Amino acid sequence: MQRVLNFFDFNGPINYRLEVLSGLTVALALIPEAVAFALIAGLSPLTGLYAAFMVGLVASVLGGRPGMISGATGAIAVIIAPLALLYGVEYVFAAVMLAGVFQLAAGFLKLGKLMRLVPQPVIFGFVNGLAIIIGGSQLTQFKDAGGSWLQGTEMYVFGGLVLVAMGIIWLMPKITKAIPGGLTAIVVVFGLAYGLGIDTKTVGDLASIKGGFPPFHLANIPLTMETFLIVLPFAVVVASVGLIESLLTLNIVDELTGTRGNGNRECVAQGSANILSGMFSGMGGCAMIGQSLINVSSGARSRISGIVAAVMLLVFILFGSGLIEQLPMAALTGLMLMVAIGTFEWASFKTFRRMPTSDVLVMVLVTLVTAFLHNLALAVLVGVVISALIFAWDNAKRIRARKSIDAQGWKHYEIYGPLFFGSTTMFSEKFNVSEDPEHIVIDFAESRVSDMSAIEALNKVTALYSEAGKKVHLRHLSKDCRRLLDRANAIIEVNHYEDPTYKVVAE
Repeated sequence: MQRVLNFFDFNGPINYRLEVLSGLTVALALIPEAVAFALIAGLSPLTGLYAAFMVGLVASVLGGRPGMISGATGAIAVIIAPLALLYGVEYVFAAVMLAGVFQLAAGFLKLGKLMRLVPQPVIFGFVNGLAIIIGGSQLTQFKDAGGSWLQGTEMYVFGGLVLVAMGIIWLMPKITKAIPGGLTAIVVVFGLAYGLGIDTKTVGDLASIKGGFPPFHLANIPLTMETFLIVLPFAVVVASVGLIESLLTLNIVDELTGTRGNGNRECVAQGSANILSGMFSGMGGCAMIGQSLINVSSGARSRISGIVAAVMLLVFILFGSGLIEQLPMAALTGLMLMVAIGTFEWASFKTFRRMPTSDVLVMVLVTLVTAFLHNLALAVLVGVVISALIFAWDNAKRIRARKSIDAQGWKHYEIYGPLFFGSTTMFSEKFNVSEDPEHIVIDFAESRVSDMSAIEALNKVTALYSEAGKKVHLRHLSKDCRRLLDRANAIIEVNHYEDPTYKVVAE
């Protein structure tokens, strides 16, 4: 029994009432987003709602982060839209299922730990860009069906209701945390609109959410290599974007809750969720940072809230569509605008004068790529690559050599800093072959031979001394450096290395 409790993270104190209310709030907020994302992808609204239910339920049960919410997302919708347009929804189901297989493989191969390579400026930029996307996406609610901005009384009424919702969400935590502010805002705005007979936009104006249980349906496509090659690139991108967004959301929720999730388990959960989503007529999805923040800010900390959100979403589809379609969009718009405000890392502005210029530039660049290209995977990749190049450049300049002559007349070069592709040029410039004595000692006690470029640079230096009739002694190479040199001897020649009898501190 304890193993079961540990698996579902039910082994600590849980506020069940708060978990249920938070899940209900999330479920209400999921509906317009799932419908909108399905329409963006050129699919029926139920395809998005079924994905929100299936992905949300499976990820909540199996995921590596209690309290995190998953469902249909805009990032996935943008990716699959061309596939749906050119080949139809059946190919979308196949791509989602194949993406799930790739995500499962990533989890089993424990690739979730690669998120450690994402620097903090990239996370700041990603979060800020996502906040801009969430906030910007709500501007469409201030337009009519024809795409024109609301005018006159209609704009004042809608804007007023949005402000009422935002005010309640801001004020409620100061009064009581027993009831989520988001749920209170939805109920109050619904009561005002219904009680006063206010004519304003509702969920039903987007599309009908009435439907049945997600039907089991395997993609009806020809099982040929041509089909596989059509689906493969979309599946790879869906899997990559889904994992990047999910694992970054996991890290953000970790910071907010002061706990630690399991990235590899989250990869397996997302993969399982997408496979089942494709099998049950869903468009697929991943973790949702906006909904996760709604959930966490409401006080939810366990898997119960995510499970409740998914189940209630299905209940709304099956039995409550008539009521839910009457919900004012102003309430949900106010909720998402407050999410955007809460998502933005306002503290990042303090980094402009206190952090390295390179980190600030990376943060701003990732923010811009995320916000304007809406490509989360590309934004993170660009940020990581640029950060890595900056790190390599900085370390390339740090290699140096302390020179000395011992009692035997041997010249010692004590190398400091890593020897890798970026520092090989400066390393080679440290030596004076023509004026050095017959014996040269290159000491790596404070350095490492890191890659093939370093081996080649070392080979060139020793070859120059050999041609001049001088011998090079390599000392204090770590065991992994020795193995690297031993393997490289089959390709390039490296002079024999030796070590004195004393030990170097273990790596």
